[in-house]
Amino acid sequence: MTLRPRPVVPAARVGTVERVTTAPDLPLLARGKVREMYELGDDLLMVASDRISTYDAVHPTPIPDKGRVLTGLSVLWFGLTGDVVPNHLISATDGVPEELRGRALRVRRLEMLPVECIVRGYITGSGWKDYQRTGAVSGIPLPEGLQESEQLPEPIFTPSTKAEEGHDETIDLDQAAELVGSRELAERLRDTTIAVYAKVAAHARERGVILADTKLEFGLDGDGELVLGDEVCTPDSSRFWPAEGYAPGRSQPSFDKQYVRDWASGPAGTRRRRRPRSPRTSSRRRASAT
Repeated sequence: MTLRPRPVVPAARVGTVERVTTAPDLPLLARGKVREMYELGDDLLMVASDRISTYDAVHPTPIPDKGRVLTGLSVLWFGLTGDVVPNHLISATDGVPEELRGRALRVRRLEMLPVECIVRGYITGSGWKDYQRTGAVSGIPLPEGLQESEQLPEPIFTPSTKAEEGHDETIDLDQAAELVGSRELAERLRDTTIAVYAKVAAHARERGVILADTKLEFGLDGDGELVLGDEVCTPDSSRFWPAEGYAPGRSQPSFDKQYVRDWASGPAGTRRRRRPRSPRTSSRRRASAT
């Protein structure tokens, strides 16, 4: 069976980016490009909107039910990886306002660590560009002669900064250790990130989907325990490829927002002007390429 991405509904049927689901009766703590965080007593309510962003710009056309997809997948992966590392999920229903169920999670408060934990199982994206230029990614030497999208001998940890403004910057393990305060914690982040990736990648691969790479975020709870936070292995934070038809040496059709990134890097994209209108035909082209 050929897996095909779900086409994007035309913009006229979904309204504008300002039309998002919020929790007006709760104190708003933070609003990001996609999510809002609200106070929920001693806990937090994390709400995923239908907004989509690339290169630090939010597109004006939301994706119908995107927030529900992000939330549902995170719940799945939190459950699957709970034996690898504790996570911040408390409940997808208990304490979650009924009108927000399906796109909101009740989560624990954490002291988030200032590092984006990226793991790559395949050479693609910015990692591919770095490899072409230097033969390494995040200071990790890789074998000569790799092709674009090729599976790496083993997954690698390629962390980045969490930039308050502008783009995140790729760093190595030593720089990550400086940011989080110790080499021991940085190594725990590396090992835990790779272990979570391996668990999710194996589950997905058995079902015909390749998890090429992903970004995770971690924090510390009140007892100083390392806890997985934010979202887990969603189309916003990961690259998913159909296993059927996979071949190294080229870019791959995807089940994530890579096709939007590709479009945004082109003449009409966010790198030339802010908040471009998303391509209405891209999903058809992507599906036909699968």
